[in-house]
Amino acid sequence: MNIVKSKARWDLKNDRAIAEAVRHARIPLCVSDPNIADNPIVFANDAFMTLTGYTPEEVIGKNCRILQGAGTTPESVNAIRRAIEGQKVETVEILNYRKDGSSFLNALQLGPILDDDGRLIYFFGSQLDISEKREAERKARELAEAELIHRLRNIVNVMAVVIEMTAHEEEDPQALSTTMVERLRALSDAHLRTIGQADEKAIVQTAELITTIVSAYAPKGASQFKLAGDETAIPPHLLSCIALTLHELATNSVKHGALGARDGVIEVAWQTTMTDGDACLSLQWQERNGPSVVKPAQQSGSRIINDLIEAAGGSLELEWHKEGLIARAVLPI
Repeated sequence: MNIVKSKARWDLKNDRAIAEAVRHARIPLCVSDPNIADNPIVFANDAFMTLTGYTPEEVIGKNCRILQGAGTTPESVNAIRRAIEGQKVETVEILNYRKDGSSFLNALQLGPILDDDGRLIYFFGSQLDISEKREAERKARELAEAELIHRLRNIVNVMAVVIEMTAHEEEDPQALSTTMVERLRALSDAHLRTIGQADEKAIVQTAELITTIVSAYAPKGASQFKLAGDETAIPPHLLSCIALTLHELATNSVKHGALGARDGVIEVAWQTTMTDGDACLSLQWQERNGPSVVKPAQQSGSRIINDLIEAAGGSLELEWHKEGLIARAVLPI
């Protein structure tokens, strides 16, 4: 790109090294001269042109407001004005527009350039298109909110089953109240301990995690589950993934499977294996003596745990046998 000069005092001879660096920088940059009426742009690099779609001749001598449009908020414009008036270095998020009319969310950093005597000679502005980042954050928030709602509904459903099954077991009102409080507290503690307050520096054994979660969901206590596996510490980066997966399987079992049946039992087995030369944790969840199982038409819960496990580099297989669900997960450790 040829640097297009205006009436400003852009001294390329004295500052050639800086000018060349700015010219070829990948970050969009422009310089304006507040000593000329309307503080026009006096320099813009190639990256600025690529981002905005303008040519040098179309921006040199123009105020940066040419990037504003219908969706640009007065708040962001006022924030820029305050930064200029106060001669401060600030970062302002502002909705800007390209020459073709398309918009982008600009994380604009601007600030003053002073000479050796402290006099204001230029303002610089660097532009960063954060549209994709903000969109990704928005989608992540939506997913998190949807998962939270899903989990809250699950907890309520599980509580209803726990209360119903406990009521069938206990005839004495005081014993009924005590048992229900204990089981509901165990359910709450299991969520807080294994998800809400998971300490990634703590060493958690597989048996400990599984026992904490499954015992909280089993309305009839330890008689409803059998565990078998070696002493395996769960890597911190897999703790939340495995905990969420177990919560989802247990929730499903209470609502539709063995944990919601009077004689229902689940068996959880795990072992460390080698897959393609990598150490993996293999986990199997099997339900027995529950209601007849039919593969569900909607699989929101299974989709959640499948996404979690795939994100951790693992795999999940679900088999809906008539006698009970079998889930097999393999996770690299």
